[in-house]
Amino acid sequence: MDLRQLRYFTVLAETLNFHRASERLHMSQPPLTVAIRKLEDELGVALFERDPRGVRLTAAGLAALPPARAALAQAEQVREAARQGASGVRGKLAVGFIGSAVGALLPRIISSFRQTYPEVELVLEEMNSAEIVHAITERKIDVGLVRLPLLDPAPVVIDVIERDELVAALPAHRMPSRRRALRLADLADYPFVIYSPLSVLRATILLACQQAGFAPRIAQEAMQVQTLLGLVQAGLGVALVPARTARFAPEGVKLFPLVDPMAIEMGIVRAVDAGPLARNFVTAALASTDIQSVSETAK
Repeated sequence: MDLRQLRYFTVLAETLNFHRASERLHMSQPPLTVAIRKLEDELGVALFERDPRGVRLTAAGLAALPPARAALAQAEQVREAARQGASGVRGKLAVGFIGSAVGALLPRIISSFRQTYPEVELVLEEMNSAEIVHAITERKIDVGLVRLPLLDPAPVVIDVIERDELVAALPAHRMPSRRRALRLADLADYPFVIYSPLSVLRATILLACQQAGFAPRIAQEAMQVQTLLGLVQAGLGVALVPARTARFAPEGVKLFPLVDPMAIEMGIVRAVDAGPLARNFVTAALASTDIQSVSETAK
């Protein structure tokens, strides 16, 4: 018994006429008759009673009709799910993200993506940029939001999704008087609270300080921007944080732009041979931002 036979059975059950059923099925009547006979032989019961005026369902046929229709409907659902999976509108998508994406970027992307692809299940996991790239290459996640540039080369496709700049965060009681912007060198004598060693921003900050003529005195390390700002609030030092995180600055912390802005970028990465789910997510993510990005492959 196969789906083709079940379809023949249901159409004949609806028309109760071999000629009309064969017309609806776009086939000649003899093959339809043979198929129904074969189905009855396989089931070991008669599904139809024949007479000169047509056919009518037997008790067995009446009982078999609802599950036959259900089986055909379920088969169509399988076909539709497969088609949707192939086009990236159904399935499960694992997304890695860095902590600084949580504030505004990630919620905006997810909201946009869910509006277009409500049948896709998202699995979110917070990681650092290196972990995200490694997880993508190991096929553990599908796509990720990372801080650029990537410290280690990897076979992934990168799109710039957000551009920002670093600003100086100082505790209120140590604010420079009457200053609207600071040179990085102005912070040389302050202790720094800085990102942990695995952070791309740490490398960016250390290089910038070196170019400004000093090596920062590191008092504390942390992974999250909110934690850094809390440590600044506690008076443990100064920090350089993305300007877009200004809304997280607690009371008692003042943010100053830098005279020579330090540009930073966030990227969205996927495998070179990423499937339609990941590609659709990237497309939706870029559409939800004001970045006109060109993909590049890091090797």
